[in-house]
Amino acid sequence: MEQWDTTTKSTLTKIPLLTTKAGPRDGAAWTQRLKEEYKALIAYTSMNKANDNDWFRISAANPEGTRWVGKCWYVHNLLKYEFDLQFDIPVTYPTTAPELELPEIDGKTQKMYRGGKICLTVHFKPLWAKNCPRFGIAHALCLGLAPWLAAEIPILVDSGMVKHKDDVASASDS
Repeated sequence: MEQWDTTTKSTLTKIPLLTTKAGPRDGAAWTQRLKEEYKALIAYTSMNKANDNDWFRISAANPEGTRWVGKCWYVHNLLKYEFDLQFDIPVTYPTTAPELELPEIDGKTQKMYRGGKICLTVHFKPLWAKNCPRFGIAHALCLGLAPWLAAEIPILVDSGMVKHKDDVASASDS
């Protein structure tokens, strides 16, 4: 944590750590883990809203809590770029971090795998492994997706690989 900026440290310390080491195959223990995940996500979302830093919406897409979908966005040059966000909880969760997917920008950057899965191997995966089972979905968003968006979206926009929705709409109108 010593190499992180003070905002990241402050944010991370306010996201509740999880205690239940359970994955989708673990029955009642998985239900308990899901409750902890929701508490952490609610805390992180509330904190972001209080700091005027709201940047994602996410919810479980199935009752088992193994498929998650939502939206995330990044503001660059005063324009909001919004993307679909989805991921599945791996059967080996929480030992294995979820692979966060932004399917709309699949293939537009080298820091992405097939299907729009963002590359988190070098920086995030060792951190996840070190903090298993205390880290959960909220931590993956905070320490995985947020920095990835901050690093990649400005480059994709400036190179023309990602266009703002108003630019796309006006181009199709002409």
